[in-house]
Amino acid sequence: MSNMKNLLAASLLALCPLAASAHHSFAAEYDAANPVAVTGTVSKVEWRNPHIWFYVDVKDDAGKVATWGFSGGAPGMLMRRGINPDAMKIGDEIMVEGFRARDGSNNASGGKVTFADGRSVFTASAEDVVPK
Repeated sequence: MSNMKNLLAASLLALCPLAASAHHSFAAEYDAANPVAVTGTVSKVEWRNPHIWFYVDVKDDAGKVATWGFSGGAPGMLMRRGINPDAMKIGDEIMVEGFRARDGSNNASGGKVTFADGRSVFTASAEDVVPK
């Protein structure tokens, strides 16, 4: 029985790095020296742990559409702030301010979201850099 307990303990310890790697720090993922602000239409919202993600279709001057992905805070944290899963809907026109991903992709931290009616919410994690 002792060998079974040791095997179980070793298995659990082996899984710990996987759980820790699922959550990345702001500094590891995003560049605080590279702010972004985009305006577009919400095309997708993923409201699940460890962070929400929402996607915004942004048209350039030539009419070409680029989709930006924004990482937000954890669903529970956002709900405690009064931001519910239905706060952002597909088709909503929004402006998002955040910081671009270090890899240069069209991904960013989704710090501040401003809706067409003028209301704004802070959607990032508590430890994220706040857009000015």
